[in-house]
Amino acid sequence: MYMEYGRERKPMKQENVWQLWQQSILSITSNYEKAPEVLKIDDIVIGTLGNFSASIGKAKSKKTFNVSAIVAAALKNDKVLNYSAAFPADKSNVIYIDTEQSPCHCLKVMKRIFQLAGLSTEDNHPCLQFLALRKNTPEERIAIINEAIYGTNDVGLVIIDGIRDLVYDINTPSESTYIISKLMQWTDEKQIHLHTILHQNKGDENARGHIGTELSNKTETILQVEKDKVDSNISKVEVVHIRAMDFKPFAFRINEQALPEIVDGYVVEDLKVGRPSKEAFEPYKEITSEQHEKAKLTVMKSYKRL
Repeated sequence: MYMEYGRERKPMKQENVWQLWQQSILSITSNYEKAPEVLKIDDIVIGTLGNFSASIGKAKSKKTFNVSAIVAAALKNDKVLNYSAAFPADKSNVIYIDTEQSPCHCLKVMKRIFQLAGLSTEDNHPCLQFLALRKNTPEERIAIINEAIYGTNDVGLVIIDGIRDLVYDINTPSESTYIISKLMQWTDEKQIHLHTILHQNKGDENARGHIGTELSNKTETILQVEKDKVDSNISKVEVVHIRAMDFKPFAFRINEQALPEIVDGYVVEDLKVGRPSKEAFEPYKEITSEQHEKAKLTVMKSYKRL
């Protein structure tokens, strides 16, 4: 039976519940360390250890190109595109999980990351582990990700491209809640930052499905990647949700080396969240002349009957 792992409610032992309760009590006399800031855009924090963030966008908006820059910045521990990384020495490893593309296409993404980070593409890098999970089931993907996160030393950043493939149905609340709970568990217990990718709805700008709603409620930062309406080779990046201050939106294009590069002087329109606004209805613009004539004849016949 599918997705049993997301629906089972196992009874807990009373002593375990008591321990969890005691561990959850905050004390005003205790010191709680501020989460280390590891990812920024223009000095604005978009990612901290112990939390997760997301990129959303329509199909072909170049979300993966954008995330490649984030990974490259983490490997370089410096600035790539508009992303600056500052991971501690014991958080230098990156795990990139791709659930959508073939190994051949994943290799292209991997080479792009190396090129952006200024690394050789002739050999693997010890700090990057790239997993291609297209062939696996949602249960297998979750199990593999779990094993990789807990079985890899010094992990600082985990990318899941895309989170939709960890569930069978993106609109099932139990599945969505389970996956978001796993993200919170992984990031908290391993003190990593996790960034995931999810498509937007076709009809509006919201993240797709119930899992998108859960993601929006729990995530630290949500970036929107959108194609420019005039030049399809340009993609703009802006904030949809952030716990810190908003950063200034920026745009990038794909250069001759098939790498993203900043578009200087690009002016970004204000972001409109939700359903896109429609122009006023114009009959001759939205209805064909044939349909218009047919409607006129129908009305005229109705008058004649009167």
